[in-house]
This record gives sequence, C-alpha cells and structure tokens, in this order.
Amino acid sequence: MNKYLLALLCTVMVSGCAKTVVLHEEPYSDKVKFSEYKIGNNDQLLISVWKNQDLSVTVPVRPDGKISMPLVGDAQAQGLTPEVLATELADKLSKFIRAPNVTVIVLGANSASYSSRVRITGAVNGPLSIPYYTDLNVLDLVLEAGGLTEFANADEAILYRNTPDGIKPYHVNVDDILNRGILDTNYLLRPSDILIIPESVF
Repeated sequence: MNKYLLALLCTVMVSGCAKTVVLHEEPYSDKVKFSEYKIGNNDQLLISVWKNQDLSVTVPVRPDGKISMPLVGDAQAQGLTPEVLATELADKLSKFIRAPNVTVIVLGANSASYSSRVRITGAVNGPLSIPYYTDLNVLDLVLEAGGLTEFANADEAILYRNTPDGIKPYHVNVDDILNRGILDTNYLLRPSDILIIPESVF
C-alpha cells in the first residue's frame, strides 16, 4: 500500500475527527476526472512546465480563444480539455526543450458547474473533481484522490482559492497532516478550490 495513503488512514483512525482550519474567507458525490472540463474564454490557466520555472505562467484565455506563453507564442485553448492543451503545448515546446512535461490547471472559470466543485491534481493517485460539500477539508480531498504518489513533494502543496481580490495561493503541508498529525494547514475547503500536489525535483 502506498506509504502516504497508509499514513493518512492511520491518522484518520487515531484522531477520530480531524481538526480543520478555516481560512479567513467565508466558505452529492459523483467523482469526475479532473481533465473533463473544456476550457472557455476568460478562463484563467496555470501552465506548469516541470523543471522549467521560466516557462511556467498564469495566463487568461483571450476572447479569440487563444493563450500566449514563452517560446510557444499563441495557442488555441478554447474548447480543449486541460489534458489535451497540455499535450499540444508539450508538442510545441519539444522543438526547444527535451521531453517537456506540461500540466495545465484551470484556476478560474465562468461555468457555474465548474465553480461548485473542488479539485485535486498533481502527484496523487487519482486526480479528480468532486462536488463541494459542507466541512470538506484538505485531508478529505487527499483521501478521495487515493493518497499521494511516491514522487509527491507533500510539504509544498498549494491551495488555490478564488477571492474577490483574485486567485490567492495558500501553502499546505500535506506531509504534516498525514505523518505528524500537525493539522494547521488542514483547511476547510470552498467551492472552486484547487489543491495541487507538486512532484519532487530530483
């Protein structure tokens, strides 16, 4: 069994009810694969190129349905899933860097159905999107995703939240939550929250 998932299950059994932390913004059950959403105009995208921080950008989808990023220039985004767009960007970047590993995350979307869900992606066993429900926290979401992979950089997770002042990132130490019972970053989630677990860089 994945060591992080085992530790997570042990935490649940020992603690009985996990402490949760409320961030200072006020806050059904079918799972959906994270990549099923189709990108639309005015969506805000986080494009990450592993080991190439200079190429990793947050960009809006323009009214013409395109985005712009370093080396690639303009690329069609509207109507594509994040997974398909990531593949197309990787293909374009392969002309400049070797075997690029590209991830596309939708940070902000206009769709009501999109904004009523929470998402987890990155170094987890099952990246997914689920409907928001009351008292859902970081620990719950990691469990829903089947735990972390062996490559997870669990102490450097980021929770992205849409606020009136724009999208804000919050540091989450999933390693503390799972392995040390330190629950200071076991935040209560809100609709449209996105939790990203990065991979370790070797």
